[in-house]
Amino acid sequence: MPALMHKPVTTMIAVALLGLLALVPIAAEAFDDPFMLTLFTRIVIMAIAAVSLNLILGYGGMVSFGHAAYIGIGGYTVGILAHHGVHAAWIQWPLALLMSGLTALLIGLLSLRTKGIFFIMITLALAQLVYYLGNGAYAYGGDDGLTILKRSDFGGLIDLNHRPTLYYLCWAVLVAALYLCYRTVNSRFGMVLQGAKSNDRRMATIGFPVFRYRLTAFVIAGMVCGLAGVLSAAFTDFISPAMMHWSRSGDLIVMVVLGGMGSLFGPLFGTVAFLLLEEILSSWTEYWKIVFGPILVLVVIFARGGIDGALMRGQANILMAGCAGFFLLYGVHSAYESDWLIPTAILAAAFALVWLAKWLADRRASAKEAGHV
Repeated sequence: MPALMHKPVTTMIAVALLGLLALVPIAAEAFDDPFMLTLFTRIVIMAIAAVSLNLILGYGGMVSFGHAAYIGIGGYTVGILAHHGVHAAWIQWPLALLMSGLTALLIGLLSLRTKGIFFIMITLALAQLVYYLGNGAYAYGGDDGLTILKRSDFGGLIDLNHRPTLYYLCWAVLVAALYLCYRTVNSRFGMVLQGAKSNDRRMATIGFPVFRYRLTAFVIAGMVCGLAGVLSAAFTDFISPAMMHWSRSGDLIVMVVLGGMGSLFGPLFGTVAFLLLEEILSSWTEYWKIVFGPILVLVVIFARGGIDGALMRGQANILMAGCAGFFLLYGVHSAYESDWLIPTAILAAAFALVWLAKWLADRRASAKEAGHV
């Protein structure tokens, strides 16, 4: 049965979120806030990359720690072609997808012969090799990056210099990526991929070529992520090796885990939550990860399956309470911006109350189980 029929609540919330994202350019113009459009364009692009990672991580069980390499491959293909005077999108974009797919094929052929920590380390090593190739490409800026002087040309059909048009193109690609993921995981191919995640030996024993299925999924994910890199290059007019650094791959994994691995809309929820938290917390302090870390730990502990899992268990009220508490803390910090003691004390008290509530709930559950016994 299709995954969407199993998750009506999650589907409704995701459709509402996609609808709100579609209204961002209108809201940015109404509030005369161009930064809003900039922020959400970045969110939509990174959501595309997270959806592609979820295909192999959430459904295939392949923890790729070098997935951001394909963002760089897609972006560099567009940037290098533009540097040499080739601006036609009909050449740039298909070639970027081809190069991303070939890179994923080569990395997959080597890494998919291993499992566990060895697979993680090989994907990380090969992605870092691509990163250092970008660093050493002095003809294209090296570690300083390369500015793209002219965006991709669609022959007048689409004007990427018009920011709302670029945003809606990114939004449309995100919707298409979600639909592709949905169709893939609910097909025979997707069922085999998920079965191999559970028990690859059993799937191989009954006659499925597990390696080929995984390699195909790996290439598809690489190409979709490469498309995110193409959009990122069009958005920023700039490419650099930082696009492919291992820390960017780590961010993508956090987005997928935060939203919910192996769920259709988990990467969308996780990307929106991650980048909004990053933007808000970084406005407080440059050490925003010190605050973000405990928040992520709380989500992992109390919302098993990420945001999507919490919504599936009917814990939307808990998520809303957490959001309300976070924005209350944000308001207190805004009022006492020069004094970190008050918001820090409130944050510590909030953590203490959460742990106390968890302890009481566990104690009640234990008492009930003991009573039944």
